[in-house]
Amino acid sequence: MQGDSTTPSAGPPSVSIAVEDRKSVRANPPKARAEGLNFWYGSNHALKGIDLSIPEHQVTALIGPSGCGKSTFLRCFNRMHDLQPETRYKGEIMLRPDDINLVSPGVDPIEVRMRIGMVFQKPNPFPKTVFENVAYGLRLRGVRNRTDLGEKVEGALRAAAIWDEVKDRLSDSALALSGGQMQRLCIARALATQPEILLFDEPTSALDPIATAKIEELISELRQHVTILIVTHNMQQAARVSDFTAFMYLGELVEVGATSMIFTNPGKKATEDYITGRYG
Repeated sequence: MQGDSTTPSAGPPSVSIAVEDRKSVRANPPKARAEGLNFWYGSNHALKGIDLSIPEHQVTALIGPSGCGKSTFLRCFNRMHDLQPETRYKGEIMLRPDDINLVSPGVDPIEVRMRIGMVFQKPNPFPKTVFENVAYGLRLRGVRNRTDLGEKVEGALRAAAIWDEVKDRLSDSALALSGGQMQRLCIARALATQPEILLFDEPTSALDPIATAKIEELISELRQHVTILIVTHNMQQAARVSDFTAFMYLGELVEVGATSMIFTNPGKKATEDYITGRYG
């Protein structure tokens, strides 16, 4: 990309995003790493040679203009693209420590989705009870004992910071919850199978500010237990919740670094232009 090698002499003058001072944040060892990852929708070459490490028990945010490949990249991690016809991967996403290539055709996508949980843009609870929403993945994994199910469901609801709000409503339909509650229920459902990585695809774009704040606080707490990769169109949100930020453009990874450095002193002109609102 032309101009990407330009290094600004100072931080972008028009940046007004408050970023917690995390310049000295150090990356943990990678939980997963994309290596030469390419992806096609039919003839559309959507991802082009992505190399990106996802540090364990830290939050990595993906930012960039609409159509740049953020969600496409995210969904490679749990093989969601396999549900669409005429899609193709090339390259690797290696899951540590057992060095499994998540996009290998020899790897069962169902097992991948058990290990890599996902929370979508809009809350999507099943038309079941609150309890059965969270128990769904556990039942798929063979958990049948009612006591074990109850303990694991409660643990997931507590981890998603919604137990106190639903503990007396476990037999009610999940569709009766508020939007923010439904999203936290979906997080609990994803957490129930103890995923190694949790993917968030614009998780608060359909929520009000109060519900958004609860989800962001929850993400900050969950990094202690699970590795998180989040796509967000909201740069303020990326600045608040992430340890590292990766900027993508036209299917390519332009720049990645500690969040505070990306937002205050990016190394590539394209990143600066996006953050300062010159495009996107």
